[in-house]
Amino acid sequence: MTPVEKIMRTAPVIPVLVIEDAAYARAIAEALVAGGLPVLEVTLRTAAALDAIAEMKKVPGAIVGAGTVVDVAGLDSAIAAGAEFIVSPGLTDNLGKAAVAKNIPFLPGVASAGDIMRGLDLGLTHFKFFPAEANGGLPALKSLIGPFGQCKFCPTGGIKQETAADWLAVPEILCVGGSWLVGKGVPDIAAIESAARAASALRN
Repeated sequence: MTPVEKIMRTAPVIPVLVIEDAAYARAIAEALVAGGLPVLEVTLRTAAALDAIAEMKKVPGAIVGAGTVVDVAGLDSAIAAGAEFIVSPGLTDNLGKAAVAKNIPFLPGVASAGDIMRGLDLGLTHFKFFPAEANGGLPALKSLIGPFGQCKFCPTGGIKQETAADWLAVPEILCVGGSWLVGKGVPDIAAIESAARAASALRN
């Protein structure tokens, strides 16, 4: 099993986190891990993201990666902050080659057959299907799995607790990305842990 597949199989949901204040990062991570979701994707959409990755890495059991990595500079910054895996919204040759060269688990975003073929050319077989619901939902991904059955997927974007089980029922879908677990503003730690417990129960 490849390192990226091991990460994808760790829990059914990978929380997609937009952290505005790194002061809350550790408590959020502790609540998610306690609820059974140890794989955490911190998106590089805020000034606090890199500090948040460093803070969350201090939580025992947490596997912390960086999302919204769109170029090689972002890749380098994320790795320097301690990211253990990299997630991107799309796939370019430059970013793909750099991630492969650095030998870090990499989950690039794909939305079409051409995207997947570009990834296969780079030796990649594990992808984020993004944006999942806006890009045709489960029927679209099932259509892509047809010719690309050797690939494994983590659909992300628009998926909710109520719909996640439908996606996870497909064998080639190892996990889903979820942004519903942590709301904006001051985090409600008890609510986060409760949401994580419900999500972690979504076993394939």
